[in-house]
Amino acid sequence: MTLNVAHGRGTALHQTGLQAAEFEANLEALARMLRRERPDVVALQEADGPSFWSGGFDHVGRLAALAGYPHRFRGRHVAAPQPSYGTALLATRPLANPVSHRFAPSLPTPLKGFVVATVGDVDVVSVHLDFLREGVRRSQVAELVAALRSRDRPLILLGDFNTEWGATLRHLADALGLHAFAPEADDRDTFQDRRLDWILISRELEFVRHAVVPDVLSDHRAVVADIRRTEPDTKQRRPVGKRLE
Repeated sequence: MTLNVAHGRGTALHQTGLQAAEFEANLEALARMLRRERPDVVALQEADGPSFWSGGFDHVGRLAALAGYPHRFRGRHVAAPQPSYGTALLATRPLANPVSHRFAPSLPTPLKGFVVATVGDVDVVSVHLDFLREGVRRSQVAELVAALRSRDRPLILLGDFNTEWGATLRHLADALGLHAFAPEADDRDTFQDRRLDWILISRELEFVRHAVVPDVLSDHRAVVADIRRTEPDTKQRRPVGKRLE
């Protein structure tokens, strides 16, 4: 699963001014959805550590505890003295060799980046790209490709790409040998009337199920998929996990 959690503010326009109890309630709602959907891996964006504008506590740690995820890793792409936030992974299995990467500065927009870790025999990435400029997104995709192309495991790349299917995402998919589920479909909007949140997977993997979760828990909606490994003999397919997203 992937979800931009919008700093835990729920459906509020901005997190500034909300009380700690409101962030707690929003995270509890997120946890209820996770317990219902039961993804093995969750990629989060705009995931806060202790920050003055979002209640002063670690949202990733709290969400992991509430939803029952024993393994977590958060990258601090924006850090003190500013609010502390970035991308994160929650998992039911160990996150081996986790790495956080911060993209080059892109003023005036805040810093973005990604985290990557190995789950079993698959590399899983949670990424967040710039929301304002396509040129910046292209530069960030180039950094992403450079960092990931030498890894030799199947790859699942999830996140808020802040772009619909087009040249930038096609270049990313081609460069890393990835594919999306029904990339041209017009019924999978995740942010207002746009499809900005994606799950891209290696050619060794295939989608069994793909859905946009209907719950309105932030300004984005979650995307969930069941994924399995493709074997040469399709009658002998071996699952990567019950729900690796």
